Amino acid sequence: QLVEFGGVLVQAGGSLKPSCVPSESIFNFNNIAWHRPSPGKQRELVARISRDGNINYADSVSGRFTISRDTAKNTVYLQMNSLKPEDTATYYCNADRVVTSTKIGYDYWGQGTQVTVSS
Repeated sequence: QLVEFGGVLVQAGGSLKPSCVPSESIFNFNNIAWHRPSPGKQRELVARISRDGNINYADSVSGRFTISRDTAKNTVYLQMNSLKPEDTATYYCNADRVVTSTKIGYDYWGQGTQVTVSS
């Protein structure tokens, strides 16, 4: 349902731009987000963009990461700048929606893409 690309090894201070490609229109989902594992949490929200274009960031990445979407390519990106060793993680793309007729919510996850930041 969701496929991520773009995780690699990069030096501290460098940049990466992983992408998330859903198998259907990005506008079929309420939100598309990037998550990563965090101590004490299964996964923490890194950045999220809603269908309406509202955007949220974790405090730890605000000012360094930018989430965006390309409707022509049906892709959501996570521009990661000024990377730090503590950003090293598997980054997961997540999409959620609620079926209007049943009010049942669904969560979808990609397989994850590994980002490694060397010091």
